[in-house]
Amino acid sequence: MRIRSVILLTLIVCASAFVAGMAVYLQQNPLVDFEVFENYDPGQASILLDDHDQEWGRFELDRRDPVPLTEIPDCLINAFLVTEDRDFFNHQGISYRGIMRSIFANLKSGRKVQGASTITQQLVKLLYLDSQKTFTRKIKEQIAAVLIERQFTKKQILEIYLNHIYLGCGIYGVAAASKRFFGKNIQDIQPHEAATLAGVIKSPVQYCPLLCPLSSLNRRNLILKQLFNQKLIDQATYEYAVQQPLGLVTYDKSVLAPHLKETIRTFLETQVGKKQLYSGGLIIRTTLNQKIQQIANQQFNVRVKALRADLRDQIDGALMTIDTKTGEVRALIGGLDFTQSKYNRALQARRQIGSIFKPIVFAVALQNGHNFAETEIDEPIELLVNNQVWAPRNNTREFLGQMSLAKALAISNNIVPIKLLQKTNISEVVRLAQRLRLTNVVNPYLSLALGCVDVTLKEATGAFNVFANGGIYVEPHYLKWVKDRWGHKIWKKQIDREQVLPVEITSQVAKVLEISMQHFLKLFHNSNFKTPAFGKTGTTNDSRSCWFAGATPSLTTLVYIGQDGNQSMGHNTYASWTAFPIWLGLHERLKEASAEFPVDPKLQRAYINWNTGTETTDLANPETVEIYRATTS
Repeated sequence: MRIRSVILLTLIVCASAFVAGMAVYLQQNPLVDFEVFENYDPGQASILLDDHDQEWGRFELDRRDPVPLTEIPDCLINAFLVTEDRDFFNHQGISYRGIMRSIFANLKSGRKVQGASTITQQLVKLLYLDSQKTFTRKIKEQIAAVLIERQFTKKQILEIYLNHIYLGCGIYGVAAASKRFFGKNIQDIQPHEAATLAGVIKSPVQYCPLLCPLSSLNRRNLILKQLFNQKLIDQATYEYAVQQPLGLVTYDKSVLAPHLKETIRTFLETQVGKKQLYSGGLIIRTTLNQKIQQIANQQFNVRVKALRADLRDQIDGALMTIDTKTGEVRALIGGLDFTQSKYNRALQARRQIGSIFKPIVFAVALQNGHNFAETEIDEPIELLVNNQVWAPRNNTREFLGQMSLAKALAISNNIVPIKLLQKTNISEVVRLAQRLRLTNVVNPYLSLALGCVDVTLKEATGAFNVFANGGIYVEPHYLKWVKDRWGHKIWKKQIDREQVLPVEITSQVAKVLEISMQHFLKLFHNSNFKTPAFGKTGTTNDSRSCWFAGATPSLTTLVYIGQDGNQSMGHNTYASWTAFPIWLGLHERLKEASAEFPVDPKLQRAYINWNTGTETTDLANPETVEIYRATTS
């Protein structure tokens, strides 16, 4: 053992002399680019802005929150020094005392239990060098440490170190770690919290409190003991500190709109590249409204959790709210729990649209000369489809006889729109569906009247919004533009917009759908909802999907409820009590400004009996409804 010690001491002396000589040489022939040290820039996060230019999220490689050394409390500085470099303010970049201490500790244990790198050496390794454990790299590290100590003050070195040291879970710097671990500003942390932070450095994987709380607690107490032994804290402080829990804050891993943020992330990675996105300091202007999103989250989560409890199924769903005029997405929910599933049901899931398609059928019928005062017979019918007899039924399993087209759409009758489609050129309905950007194959079958076409929630929202926007299709979109850190616009959304229906047609359809909305509001005994609104339910075969589409003059919101495997949610599961309550819970809390839907001035108001279609002045009759009809010339 004595011979080994002598050999090691000899090597240390030789290495130190070599380092000193190299330091003198390298002052004239620099190894280190000191501009990197002075202007170290870890990159800037890219910021997501909402529709009021307020931040709601960011993309970054790691969390950093640099602070000046003057804002870092002494208890934290002492904890790091006692743990990592007790001689920091005395050495010149290399601690010979630390090297000796390390050698004797390692010899005593027979293995490496203690390192000898100074804080300056650690900073060199962080900023300049790779992590390979080679003799050449160690020499470079020591030489650079000596040179840095000659050019910068101890306070400068310590400030950069504390702001950039890695503390686990993608967190760099003591200020960011203090906020993440304890929910505190760095100025407010206590000695036991300071010791927790200092304890992570040895092994972020093993001692990060978020990953290994018990190991972190034990190491914290060891560091507190060292602080006490070095008389950096008194006995009362020590005894109090070791009794404290880690005190980690509960951290909600979700963000305001996690499915939307993930969608934006994957899109922008392909547009601008990962490096630019995560460290380029981009400004990303989205269309999200934080208030609407927060209310939507709350209403959606409460209802879906209740449905899971009631139906004992893994019910999930999606929601999208857009500005009726611009198509800007104000809220987007892609599912109940992003941490469990990143699958975005608003943009990725394709489900049959069901009865939400019926307004399209009626719109084409109006264009072909029909009107909502016309009557048709709701009765059993049999049709030959693909050489098989198809006998469509209503959800109620009842047939109501004569009714106006207004009643047929308002109550979502199945037989009447099928008869209308028989009288209409189906190819016109198919073409309109395509112009409404329903991109999946739309087959020219009579079953199309009942919505036998697969769509995404985004597609359904854009199509339904046409009836609130005077016949103008406007693409639902959630990104407006992206600017670089210097304010130059590097990407801008080009909006898909087209007049696909005359306002004369959409005004009439919207007016009838207001009858539906009044029915739903009465169903929930809600007489306080005064905002003009219209809506339509959609429930597909075997209750596999439930939809509610509703619009006010300012916002259109669609809600989808279903299961990811598209299984049945059970008998008598309807949109009126699964999806509609989410829509109502959102919109009744928004208190939207008073406005009116676009109406063609050539249309006339008319009151009709919704069974016979005849005009009436008996407004007290519950069978009397108001419609718009084209003037006759």
